[in-house]
Amino acid sequence: MSPAALKSRIKVTFINEQGLEEAGIDGGGVFKEYMDNLTKNAFSPEYGFFLATDEQLLYPNPGARYIVDTRKEALDRYRFLGRVLAKAVYENILVEPQFAAFFLNKLLGKFNYIDDLHSLDPELYKSLMHLKHYEGNVEDLALTFSVSEMEFGEVVTRNLVPDGANIPVTNDNRIRYIHLMANYKLNVLSSMESAAFLKGFRDLIPGTWIQMFAPAELQMLIGGTATNIDIDDWERHTHYGGGYHPSQRIIQWFWEIVREDFKPEDRAALLKFITSCSRQPLLGFSQLYPLICIHQVRVEDDERLPSSATCMNLLKLPAYSNKQAMRKKLLYAIRSNAGFDLS
Repeated sequence: MSPAALKSRIKVTFINEQGLEEAGIDGGGVFKEYMDNLTKNAFSPEYGFFLATDEQLLYPNPGARYIVDTRKEALDRYRFLGRVLAKAVYENILVEPQFAAFFLNKLLGKFNYIDDLHSLDPELYKSLMHLKHYEGNVEDLALTFSVSEMEFGEVVTRNLVPDGANIPVTNDNRIRYIHLMANYKLNVLSSMESAAFLKGFRDLIPGTWIQMFAPAELQMLIGGTATNIDIDDWERHTHYGGGYHPSQRIIQWFWEIVREDFKPEDRAALLKFITSCSRQPLLGFSQLYPLICIHQVRVEDDERLPSSATCMNLLKLPAYSNKQAMRKKLLYAIRSNAGFDLS
């Protein structure tokens, strides 16, 4: 598919277990649901094409070429995943995956330096800084200009310089060793995978569009901001349906619960329950499409749980008889992931 075609609208149809098309018209919500499911699965470390740091931030797996038949197939998949992420950004669809800063630097066309190693491997960074300031004889540490890695249960040694395995690290050359080691980990090890991903990403998002951003700002564009959720902004940009309106007591209960009773993690869980992403848009809730809607569900008692349709950013909120019942059912729904549907 050409870059121009990728920028056009893509129609998605879900097929059920019986092989039949699910009812519904894709007005953008079904595509959002598809992108949400795709990014959650494709970028999961369980899939094998991305690894996670200790902070659960993602970066390309340099060993992904062993998952498929050929390296070309692996690189083609990385280009596809780059297009997937770019399409989400292009369509203003927030996705849940969060990426390591050194990998985001690559998407921004920036080179990684030794300080960026902390975002990949804090322990290695700490060890290299210790080596830099080591006051003893560095040769006693028995280091060479090489790196040993595990592949298929065997130790493989790779040289950082020609014949590096036979060149000892000394007090005089340790700075060069530190920079070479950091460069290998950050820029060499997954260079082909990152380049393929970047190629796919730039099929939709040219480098000039994002070159002014820092890695953290790019992550906000991809997945929203992790700062405290702005409840006032959320309320201002919420619609109501099924008979609900802002002045109703039950709607006032809802916002009181979110503001006063919910912890920050509960608010994030509620937002994820409704939109599939736990973080608010970088430029506020006005940027969500469609805007969040709270729709009335008429019930005879207080037993029914709230439900959601994340493809439409829709919360289906039963008309509870009291505030305590609403709070209890909301918390149960968001903490147990109960009440999700596609309708």
